[in-house]
Amino acid sequence: MRLAVRVTQRTYFPELLKQLAKPNHLVTPSTMAQLAPFMDHAGLIRVGGRLQRSMLSDDAKHPYLLPKESHVTSLLITAFHRRLLHAGPKLIIAMLRQEFWIVSCREAVRRVIFKCVTCTRHKALHPTPRMGILPEARVHSVRAFSSVGTDYGGPYLIKECKRRNTKTTKVYIALFVCMATKAIHLEIVSDLTADAFLAALDRFVARRGVPAHVYSDCGTNYVGAARQLKQIFRDKNVQAQVSAHVVCDWHFNPPATPHFGGLWEAGIKSVKFHLKRVIGTQVLTYEEFETLCVRIEGILNSRPLTPASMDPHDHTALTPGHFLIGQPIMEVPEVNLTEVPMNRLTRWQLLRQMHQSFWKRWSREYLNTLQGRQKWTTIQDNLKVGDLVIVDAPNQPPSVWRMGRITAVHPGPDQIVRVITIITQDGEMKRPVVKVVKLPTDK
Repeated sequence: MRLAVRVTQRTYFPELLKQLAKPNHLVTPSTMAQLAPFMDHAGLIRVGGRLQRSMLSDDAKHPYLLPKESHVTSLLITAFHRRLLHAGPKLIIAMLRQEFWIVSCREAVRRVIFKCVTCTRHKALHPTPRMGILPEARVHSVRAFSSVGTDYGGPYLIKECKRRNTKTTKVYIALFVCMATKAIHLEIVSDLTADAFLAALDRFVARRGVPAHVYSDCGTNYVGAARQLKQIFRDKNVQAQVSAHVVCDWHFNPPATPHFGGLWEAGIKSVKFHLKRVIGTQVLTYEEFETLCVRIEGILNSRPLTPASMDPHDHTALTPGHFLIGQPIMEVPEVNLTEVPMNRLTRWQLLRQMHQSFWKRWSREYLNTLQGRQKWTTIQDNLKVGDLVIVDAPNQPPSVWRMGRITAVHPGPDQIVRVITIITQDGEMKRPVVKVVKLPTDK
């Protein structure tokens, strides 16, 4: 060990050795002078310090001086790190200083720990790419429900009739949310089959019109969805059947990416918020449950898109209901104007002007609120093809997560990689980068 220390000091501290060899030497720089280094009888540089009168061992009083960037230093830190069962920087530094004094020790220790594969696996720090730009469907002024996102919620128990001890069954909520106005449409679905979903889609289209774009998840993150629904939406043939059912462009998010559909996930959360507080432990009939869901739909469509102003002279807050019926869904009915002479009203021009004013307010008041990023603001290095990663498995500890190699990256319009393709022992899969952990190893 002393030979390795001698070679390291000769390589990294040549000027210090020359200074210590002179009588009445002056040590520079000042950061090194604070340690009061001296040369022992074996010709090795030790730290002088102020602990000569302590009861510590000689090596602890005067540890060997080592640089932070040498290979010997890295080997020492790695050995102590493993000997101390992957301990943290504080314990490693304390144990190292019983014999060695490393310049900028904390920085050197953290660098070695950062490259430890075992510690990286157990800390499982996921990359967080910067939040992407909004899609066209969120920022274009088109009719309500022209672009929609859809998701499932449930299951919920309902009973067949009002008699006591009657049979109960499960139902689910299919949610459709307008991407531009956040208007919500709810449908009750009896089971988790493709036919039931297509029936709910037919009812939605019959009342809201044919959408131009439909966005949905692949089924792996459906709240309360059982294994059938996951298999349905993972099946390419079923995806083709659903997307061909109505004449529109159907967009499926990558698997395991609930944050890609934050708009409809927030909608399901809002629906559950009201359902839990109203239903409690009761079991409703189908009619009662459907009535309650429609009322919740009206309440959610009456929420303001922008904060309400305290000025009494300002307009009422803009809501999704303005784009559906010209006013909030739960607002008190207006005065009956059917008896007013026609020459005093140009009704259709008035309605058209009112509709255009809603979109003008939408672009002036609401759209600007989407400008800033609320989180995920930092720019990080993109994952690259060939990087070694482990894949997040929520129900398992990080020590048994599958290891894989990135075979393809899928950058967004801003060239930030948020989705990757990985090859593991289970085959090839597509995952978001927030569900993997990059291992600090060379290729």
